[in-house]
Amino acid sequence: MTDPIADYLTRVRNAVMAQHRVVEIPASNIKKEITKVLFEKGYILNYKFEEDAYQGIIKIALKYDPETRKPAIKNIQRVSRPGHRKYVGVKDLPRVLNGLGIAVMSTPQGIITDKEAKVRKLGGEVLCYIY
Repeated sequence: MTDPIADYLTRVRNAVMAQHRVVEIPASNIKKEITKVLFEKGYILNYKFEEDAYQGIIKIALKYDPETRKPAIKNIQRVSRPGHRKYVGVKDLPRVLNGLGIAVMSTPQGIITDKEAKVRKLGGEVLCYIY
């Protein structure tokens, strides 16, 4: 697999469209950090890291509105790809859906959102947009 982050985002997107409650994804350190950001920002209900003999599994409980069954994640898309990286400075930080969504970024201080990067005055690689 050449782009594990794109695979992660695609598995989450497909599970949301199929209205699954839980999605299982092969684990890596960057995927674990992205999962933590999604949980902190309220896009997923819960998560669990399970270790197995090979690389581990991330189990993500997806979040839906209890009355309308609308998903918390409307759209999730990859920005920086292995063949075309997208780096931004502090002055060029993206605004997703005019501030209603988040951009997940890889910075020297770890995986954080665009809003946290603005507060910490950090630039970095834009991994994905979520809203």
